[in-house]
Amino acid sequence: MAEILKNAVPKAEVTASLEQVRATVAGVIADIRARGDEAVREYSEKFDDWSPDSFRLSEEEVEKIVASVPQQVIDDIRFVQDQVRAFARHQLDSLGAFEVETLPGVRLGQKHIPVQATGAYIPGGRYPLTASAHMTIVTAKVAGVPRVVACTPPIRGEIPAATVAAMHLAGADEIWLLGGVQAVAAMAVGTDTMSPVNLIAGPGNAYVAEAKRQLFGEIGIDLFAGPTEILVLADDAADPFVCAVDLLSQAEHGPDSPAVLITTSREIAERTIAEVERLLPGMPTRDFAEPAWRDHGQVHVVDTIDELYALADEFAFEHVEVLTREPRLALERMTQYGALFLGEGTCVSFGDKVIGTNHVLPTRGAARYTGGLWVGKYLKTVTYQEVTDTGSQALLGRLCGRAARVELFEGHARSGDVRAARAAGDELPWNTA
Repeated sequence: MAEILKNAVPKAEVTASLEQVRATVAGVIADIRARGDEAVREYSEKFDDWSPDSFRLSEEEVEKIVASVPQQVIDDIRFVQDQVRAFARHQLDSLGAFEVETLPGVRLGQKHIPVQATGAYIPGGRYPLTASAHMTIVTAKVAGVPRVVACTPPIRGEIPAATVAAMHLAGADEIWLLGGVQAVAAMAVGTDTMSPVNLIAGPGNAYVAEAKRQLFGEIGIDLFAGPTEILVLADDAADPFVCAVDLLSQAEHGPDSPAVLITTSREIAERTIAEVERLLPGMPTRDFAEPAWRDHGQVHVVDTIDELYALADEFAFEHVEVLTREPRLALERMTQYGALFLGEGTCVSFGDKVIGTNHVLPTRGAARYTGGLWVGKYLKTVTYQEVTDTGSQALLGRLCGRAARVELFEGHARSGDVRAARAAGDELPWNTA
């Protein structure tokens, strides 16, 4: 059995705070539906103190902003985007269109069609997540999406130049300095100045995530997202200092970001807790990391490596870092996670920022039914059918008639009857004309 050395606040407290977020978001979306650009501008003024003549940047403005970014930053952005692009292309290559003849003259096929317009939300605020431009825009472009609308908020009234550069270099077709629920709603429902998109991807705060949730169905979304999560799995060979550093690396995302350690060693557990407490006072992002660890940090001690993996699957966390003697064993034992980071040489921050896999990943248990954002999310897998052989038309027509009548679908049955009649001369007793 697992021993809990540190636990999180009750879930009821988290649920209560979400109810107010839901009500606020619903009101903003309804207002933007009704008043369009006027409402968008009011919310941008209210929440971001931002009301330019146009929220969309012109090509000249983009070029000027990109030119202001240091060359090293541009070079780094290009390098990381190359990694993301290469991995997305490998994903695309793994998807194949095909056509197969299943019966004489019966051809069934599958093909992949890119979504025609997507929205990419790149968070700003305290943390301008430049890397989210790579994940949402580069991947969409590899999939073949012809129109990518990218939105990011201003930061304290200033243009986030590095983020704009990342959006531009990633291939965004439209760049808007617009954030929050107003950006998501404008992309989803459209306004006089912004045509709507078909799918929205990208991380964001609780309000952005809730806006995507409420709009899902009207548009597609990448996935339901919540606060960033990290689960560190450690045996007695792990370094408590590394465990602590990596737990705090994700706790700094926000005061509600869960950071959890499961270990087979009580000594590692206790020393990791001590290291976290030692490191926290000196962290520049302590104001987020400290409440995240205090309220959402957990430490569990289990008896065996089998129990470790079983408990890890119950969490179904976004990021799972495996600091054990045989980290690749997790590939065999685990089935519920957003992404695995195998071994001490591979940290979650690599996935967040530079390594090339997508960092938009499932949270709040969504890993039980979905993976993260990938090139396939921007593709619609569709099928087509063709029957040209008269023998097969007769066979399928008669079968369709019988099968449909079992289900009491007489109209379906008659559609099959007609094919059998045209192909083989079958009678149509229901046709009295």
